[in-house]
Amino acid sequence: MRKFLVPLFLLLFCFSTINAQSPQKPSASEIYHSLQKLNFLGSALYIAAHPDDENTRLISFLSNDVKARTAYLSLTRGDGGQNLVGPEIRELLGVIRTQELLAARRVDGGQQIFTRANDFGYSKHPDETLEIWNKNEVLGDVVLAIRKFKPDIIINRFDHRSPGSTHGHHTSSAMLSFDAFDMVGDTTKYPETVKTYGAWQPRRLFFNTSWWFYGSQENFDKADKTNLVEVETGSYYPSLGLSNGEIASLSRSMHKSQGFGSTGTRGSQTEYLEFLTGDFPADKSNLFDGINTTWSRLEGGAAIGTILAKVEKDFNFKNPSASISELLKAYDLIRKLPEGYWKTVKMEEIKDLIADCAGLYLEAVANEQSISPKGAVKVTIEAINRSNVPIKLNSVASSVIVFPASLQATTLTQNTPYTLESVDGTFSATKYSAPYWLSETGTLGMYRVDDTNLIGLPEQTNQFPVTFHLTIEGRQISFDRNIVYKFNDPVDGEVYRPFEVIPDVTSSIPEKVLIFATEASREIPVIVQSGRDNINGTVTLQHPKGWVVSPAQHVFNIAKKGQQQTLVFTVQPPKEQNDGYFKPLLQIGDVFYNKELVTIDYDHIPFQSVLLPSEARVVRLDIQKKGQQIGYINGAGDAIPESLKEIGYTVTTIEPSQITSENLQQFDAIVVGIRAYNTVPELDYKQTELNNYVQNGGTLLLQYNTSRGMNDTDFGPLSLKLSRDRVTDENSEVEILAPDHPVLNTPNKITQDDFKNWVQERGLYFPDEWAAEFTPILGMHDKGEPLTKGSLLVAKYGKGHYIYTGLSFFRELPAGVPGAYRLFANLLSLGN
Repeated sequence: MRKFLVPLFLLLFCFSTINAQSPQKPSASEIYHSLQKLNFLGSALYIAAHPDDENTRLISFLSNDVKARTAYLSLTRGDGGQNLVGPEIRELLGVIRTQELLAARRVDGGQQIFTRANDFGYSKHPDETLEIWNKNEVLGDVVLAIRKFKPDIIINRFDHRSPGSTHGHHTSSAMLSFDAFDMVGDTTKYPETVKTYGAWQPRRLFFNTSWWFYGSQENFDKADKTNLVEVETGSYYPSLGLSNGEIASLSRSMHKSQGFGSTGTRGSQTEYLEFLTGDFPADKSNLFDGINTTWSRLEGGAAIGTILAKVEKDFNFKNPSASISELLKAYDLIRKLPEGYWKTVKMEEIKDLIADCAGLYLEAVANEQSISPKGAVKVTIEAINRSNVPIKLNSVASSVIVFPASLQATTLTQNTPYTLESVDGTFSATKYSAPYWLSETGTLGMYRVDDTNLIGLPEQTNQFPVTFHLTIEGRQISFDRNIVYKFNDPVDGEVYRPFEVIPDVTSSIPEKVLIFATEASREIPVIVQSGRDNINGTVTLQHPKGWVVSPAQHVFNIAKKGQQQTLVFTVQPPKEQNDGYFKPLLQIGDVFYNKELVTIDYDHIPFQSVLLPSEARVVRLDIQKKGQQIGYINGAGDAIPESLKEIGYTVTTIEPSQITSENLQQFDAIVVGIRAYNTVPELDYKQTELNNYVQNGGTLLLQYNTSRGMNDTDFGPLSLKLSRDRVTDENSEVEILAPDHPVLNTPNKITQDDFKNWVQERGLYFPDEWAAEFTPILGMHDKGEPLTKGSLLVAKYGKGHYIYTGLSFFRELPAGVPGAYRLFANLLSLGN
């Protein structure tokens, strides 16, 4: 689907879920903008590691000023990041950040590509990164992306020559790009992709540098810039009503889960690109210097260029349809070109341009948002020609549903809608709608994608195609549209959502980590949700050895699609510490179902349905605790409160306005959520009350913050200084520095066993300086690095205790790590 920029007055609305799947309705200015792009035959690929790594100023400049076909290759989907808009982490966060990238590209005009690499968390060195990722496979994906997209120029966001100086993912992205540059033209390298897409050799490779990579503006000013290309990117686009900087900031602001809202800029801006390899441009202000980007690039293309240059020169903004006759002449010539990359690309572009100039509206709408495989659904097509150009609808066809064969060629009279309904009972699709890269279980560093045709795609598009076969001024042209669903909302009006196929039945266990702190049995609910009317079957709860579950199975019977039935199993844990997974298994007839349906619904991205394995981690935990009432001050968002409730604590959320001395005294301990001092400005004015709480005998536990964007550098009664120290190896050795300290001895004896099976990392942003009153409890380090001692600091203050920790409890507790629970309980038990 083509991406259009929108006028400024629409930017506030166009990327909500209301319009995310709606047909594009470009203005005359936007059509003209697309016409200009049609006349440029050059491409650029920007490469980095994560969502939000991309330079949106440069992507927007290449797409909107140069008019190049521009894409961003993000090696990962950002699963390892944090989430500032909701509770989703890991795979679900990757789904959100994938859609945020697509939203960003809809703003800046670029396209989006991925590899199968999984963002497994922070990595300090590319050696570690490439070992976990499987270098050969990820490099193959980069080679595939280049051969498929065929860029003339490639731009790396990061420097391939600085391993160990920044995030290992960042350096790895540049190293892989540098290696791939020389491989993509060699037919002996990854020959399987040569068969499909051919070999390709980009002309030049750049590194998008800046003063930041030189350490300071002063160093950059002094540096030899002989090898640098300077590009002015501060353009203003009158037809769009926006500067390049404004478009870039709107694009950047789509990364809402990462808190990257950006203010638009106007005026001159310069980007610097260091030439790495290929042929150096003679004109250092033109990235495409020496590359033929006109239609004469193609054999037989000169005549096409002549026609389209005249169309661009004579374009009628009041009547874009006046261009259609000439566009059709160019279309005829493009069809006759030898098969090749640019023919394929430009055929689609000119078809869309012809439709846009005609105001041609084609849509296929289902009467249900979701159905089960081969379910009952009615699809209504709408076709309307809003020009005086003669257009006929010859037929409508689909590979997933049948339309009446009796349809005769119908003239689409100007501004008169034509509708047609599908034949009842003919929907045949059986494949579920869900993010394709999550369909199979991958590894820590790689997604598993069995269908090689999907590798690199941001999502599976056009899964339910409907083809409109038309005749426009005597030419037969076909257009594909994906089936969508829409409804009227009393507030938002017309709301679009993707049409989806989901399983007949799904299940879920509400709590994803179940902690059994005693031998007492518990009732565990399993929620069964119907994907169609009138389903019945059985559900069993698969469990680890040593656990006793009753009854052996439940029967479910649900009358209406979308309804739920909750079935309760009684679970008796083993006496000894034990862990594993509970997995509901549903059976209808001779078919088994084991998926959970998770929906994601935020205004800035399209509605998402995700199918994940239905399971919950279960842990029989040998744990003791003191104190009962815990106050929790939310930060950027985490699941610590739910985890604490699992081991029997009563947890109360404390709003900033409720931080008063009188209110705080009811709590045995108070926990402050991750990055609270980065994200909750009101804490600047509440620190005195928190300090008094500690001085009067309370226990205050602060989780990690970052020095960037800190609202209050004095976030406690005693001084400490945050650093960027972190330990990324979750299996790194832990040295006990204060073996006799109460936090390691009561009520639970903490040993080396408690640091086994941690996930993703040990911790991050440890302090490296602190007041003498603090006692460092633990030492840890990554391989080849010095010992850090700031991961857990405890101080006596007045009658109470002040604790600061960068340990990743926000990851470990939701993952059900036993030792993390035992240590956290000890921290909360101080003073009780």
